Amino acid sequence: MNAKPVNLTEALQSFTEVYSPRIVARMNDYDVRVAHARGEHVWHTHADTDEFFLVLDGRFDIALRDADGHEHTVVLYQGDTYVVPRGTEHKPSSPGGSILMFEPTGTLTTGDHHEGRIPAHVDSTTGHELS
Repeated sequence: MNAKPVNLTEALQSFTEVYSPRIVARMNDYDVRVAHARGEHVWHTHADTDEFFLVLDGRFDIALRDADGHEHTVVLYQGDTYVVPRGTEHKPSSPGGSILMFEPTGTLTTGDHHEGRIPAHVDSTTGHELS
């Protein structure tokens, strides 16, 4: 990581893959990541960390499943933020958009546990360095 400012619009224009986040900054033990979103992600959980989302463009939905198996969806638009609490099973999806996330360095995009096969368009990664 260098000490120059990062323009998020330019960062997002530097790649096209969906659900394949790029690390735009590091702060303490956290990565600041941006990603394109389109289609469905996978149901997953992060046992030890909350997950912060900021919608930069478009729409981003987060289906949530409580301990009793009941589901509801939080619908986010440009400028909206939402925090998925640690241990909460969730499944992002989007008709198209881009997001910014704060996650502890090393957090896997498909969580500590995921349900079913990981779709081909979902990159199970701890983030990629920005080119």
